[in-house]
Amino acid sequence: MIRIRLARVGKKGRPSYRIVVADVTAPRDGSYLEWIGNYDPMADPPTVTLKNERASHWLSMGAVPSDAVARLMDQNGLMERSHTFKTATKKSAEEESNGTAPAPAPAAIATPPADETPTEEADAEDESVTEDTAAE
Repeated sequence: MIRIRLARVGKKGRPSYRIVVADVTAPRDGSYLEWIGNYDPMADPPTVTLKNERASHWLSMGAVPSDAVARLMDQNGLMERSHTFKTATKKSAEEESNGTAPAPAPAAIATPPADETPTEEADAEDESVTEDTAAE
């Protein structure tokens, strides 16, 4: 799988990044297929230079941008970023040491069907009718 991501360059305390196309398994600052831009967060305002033609080419080939690169491409108008887009993240240290899985989302908790409550009420009404007829 191909990913468009940032590779850190620059001095200690003064970061600068290259926007590169790399294989997912390659290290952050390791080998890459193509260098398609730069990002300097220390400038005021932060500067981004991006080869739009090459970036759109790699996107059409199926490359997936990282969250940071998707944000930069959205600002340049190259792609529209959805807010639900997230790349896979590693487990936190606590979860790994406990061996527990993350808590399920509240929407995943099953709620009883709405049909059960009226059925119970209907059963209660039937019992009261039965008790009335037995009393007569």
